Amino acid sequence: MSGLRLLCLGNGDAFSALYYSTCFALESGGRWLLIDCPHPIRKIVREGAAAAKVNFDVSRIDAIVLTHLHGDHVSGLECLGYYFRYILGRSLVVYTHPDVANALWSGVLSGAMEWVIEKPGAMPRQRSLDDFFELRLLREDEDTAIGPFKIACRKTIHSIPTIALRCTAAKRRLGFSADTMFDPTLIDWLADAHLIVHEANSAFMHTQLDDLLTVRPAVKRKMHIVHYPDTLDLAKSPLPPLRQGTIMDI
Repeated sequence: MSGLRLLCLGNGDAFSALYYSTCFALESGGRWLLIDCPHPIRKIVREGAAAAKVNFDVSRIDAIVLTHLHGDHVSGLECLGYYFRYILGRSLVVYTHPDVANALWSGVLSGAMEWVIEKPGAMPRQRSLDDFFELRLLREDEDTAIGPFKIACRKTIHSIPTIALRCTAAKRRLGFSADTMFDPTLIDWLADAHLIVHEANSAFMHTQLDDLLTVRPAVKRKMHIVHYPDTLDLAKSPLPPLRQGTIMDI
């Protein structure tokens, strides 16, 4: 067993009727890092952990890393923020790039979380991101330590600010493309990872599976795909698909 494991919680794209939206958790030394946060995240985590037979629940999440703000990657954050604040009694730690963070409250969360009436007849009270989350920023020019993990990020080619990730722990490394158009320079940036998780979608502003088949063999052998459409025949896929509810050593 390696010192870094990946629990696949969802592998579908935004339009999937078969799978949860793409997200996964990384574990090293009993510490857990969640990568992206679609809804219904507590159900996604419970079912994925049960299927993989691992002891994991959202209460064990040390932090979340957000790659971008499209709903299929961030729609569960509101629920999880409330759960941490009112059930667990603590703030949820969130890491992301500054360009992603800029619109996190104003563009995604404030409409549902900004105002509260705490008792009948009381005036509404205004809240901010800091009432629920501890926001920490990832920089492109340096690694960020999160417990046993070291995280590097790089911008991708997508319709809104999005980051790819390199996640290292226990001398093992995961590379994750996140959402992106096919970018050979990104492939080069991910190439030294022991496992590369790359999206393979058919929609605009995403990487096509056929593009990944052109990658040099030494790198392609380390690739697994996620964020794929329901129409993909998993048994005949030319690159191995990650499947929700499975855990793998990296």
